[in-house]
Amino acid sequence: MSFEDLAVYVCLMLLIWGGYWLLKSLKHRKTLAKKKEAIDAGLIEPASLHPVIDPSICLGCGACSRACPEGDILGLIHGKAELIEPTNCIGHGACKAACPVEAITLVFGTERRGMDIPVLEPTFETNVKGMYIAGELGGMGLIRNAIEQGVQAIDSIAKVAAKKHAFDYDVLIVGAGPAGIGAGLAAKKKNLKYKLMEQDSLGGAVSHFPRKKLVMTAPVNLPIVGKVSFKETTKEALLEFWESIIQEAKLKVHFGERLEGAEGTNGGFTVMTTKGQFTAKTILLCLGRRGTPRKLGVPGEEHTKVVYRLIDPAQYRDNHILVVGGGDSALEAATSIAEEPGTTVTISYRSGSFSRAKAKNRKKVEDCEAAGRLNVMLESNVKNVTADAVTILDKSGKEVTLKNDGVIVCAGGILPTPFLKKLGIEIQTKYGEV
Repeated sequence: MSFEDLAVYVCLMLLIWGGYWLLKSLKHRKTLAKKKEAIDAGLIEPASLHPVIDPSICLGCGACSRACPEGDILGLIHGKAELIEPTNCIGHGACKAACPVEAITLVFGTERRGMDIPVLEPTFETNVKGMYIAGELGGMGLIRNAIEQGVQAIDSIAKVAAKKHAFDYDVLIVGAGPAGIGAGLAAKKKNLKYKLMEQDSLGGAVSHFPRKKLVMTAPVNLPIVGKVSFKETTKEALLEFWESIIQEAKLKVHFGERLEGAEGTNGGFTVMTTKGQFTAKTILLCLGRRGTPRKLGVPGEEHTKVVYRLIDPAQYRDNHILVVGGGDSALEAATSIAEEPGTTVTISYRSGSFSRAKAKNRKKVEDCEAAGRLNVMLESNVKNVTADAVTILDKSGKEVTLKNDGVIVCAGGILPTPFLKKLGIEIQTKYGEV
């Protein structure tokens, strides 16, 4: 090889190497910026199951970030994987499976914020013999994982409930979200005598999302139905799918019936609901973690115009609306209603900034406010609600009365921990533990 050829080869390699490091540097800066954005927004606490990476083991190969179906949840910083958008992590677990050196552990809670988790056996049975838990309540919020848990729990229950007994049902399934529907299909396939009941509406937490909100899920096998391959879909399409499954599989769901209590009876349970009393050999709780909506605790909150979730923004067209809260659900509700013709929308939040919300939702609020479609009242508190108005204490301490046709309170929910303890179920608070 001549000197000229060698020089060309070296220059070409340097160009390729330099390009590689330039791209790597740009990606590193982008990852750092995303992490800083999450920290600035206060989005640093994972909602459920999430990965913890051991930097002493991590190779920095990026397999975990590539495997995550939710986008830039994980990224490489200084050659090591980190959770850069913690709050957006939904506990998929694909990162752990993809790691070639087992540097990832999936845990519940963090050192700063504990997470209440029922104590469960590998069979999904609680410390109360015959009572099981699957899905979001057990920490699994991902639709696919919830369905799979519901099915697996029925596999365990079938070994117990299939034996001859005198109870009205082999299994009572409480909750018609993904875990409950999966469990109901599995029970039907195994010819178990089941009762599937839901105190609210079909679809669990998904049904509470604003209209047109995107729902992320993954392929899953449903008993009777077969493989379902939703990767990205809307709330409406997913709920329509659940409805079609129920009809096609002839899955009976008792809507508008709430579990009030259960007492052990001769190896099974006497169950009390809002519609009566019956017995069941086993109980499978497929409840959400949202529990009871957190209320304002102010005079007039009992008015029917006060609700705790947004179903359809169009129903508030030409109305004066107050949204209370500072999280993503509140901001999404306020901005979606503000887009409806003739609406006057105010959002009230007790803190000085929307630090818990995603950057894109904060930007939407800023745009709506700049366009005059949204009135933002930070450091404010609702004082009372009347039939046609609301009174708010603003940051200066002045009472402001606004004309009002509806109030949407997005202040989160109270976990059903007291109810679980009433049933005798042991709860552990986990701080970054398996």
